[in-house]
Amino acid sequence: MLNSLEAVSETCANCVASSSENTSHVTIGRRQFISASVMAAAAAALAACGSSSSNFTAPGSVGLSVKIADYPALANVGGVATLSSNGSPIAVVRTGAATFVALSLICPHQGSTINATTSGFRCPNHGATFNSTGTWTGGQRTSNMQSYSTTYDAAAGTLAIA
Repeated sequence: MLNSLEAVSETCANCVASSSENTSHVTIGRRQFISASVMAAAAAALAACGSSSSNFTAPGSVGLSVKIADYPALANVGGVATLSSNGSPIAVVRTGAATFVALSLICPHQGSTINATTSGFRCPNHGATFNSTGTWTGGQRTSNMQSYSTTYDAAAGTLAIA
């Protein structure tokens, strides 16, 4: 019985030796490895950002009339009210006694919904920040928020958003 175990042992050793002889090893230098790694990382970064910023746009027009009294936040300068027009989120900011800014809350980078903050707006997905008039101020580089023209009728207390 010992002879048969020795024979199996010897056969297995021969199999291992022959299989390692047939295995080809590819070796690359350190410089090649680092270069290939950097190229792969750059390609991944470009694919992540790509041209996706042009794919996400807010509606071209809103066509909405808002009664200011329905939004208490708009009673004071600096107040922000969020509303929706045909499913698209919009922010209205009171910038003066008789002036307003209407902004799309769709992030121009990848279409996330932008949140209002105490100092303006911030995209929760990419960290892009915007001031109260929708101008990009920091974080993920992107374009300004899309704005819509507004017309305020003080006598009627309404704001038309085009």
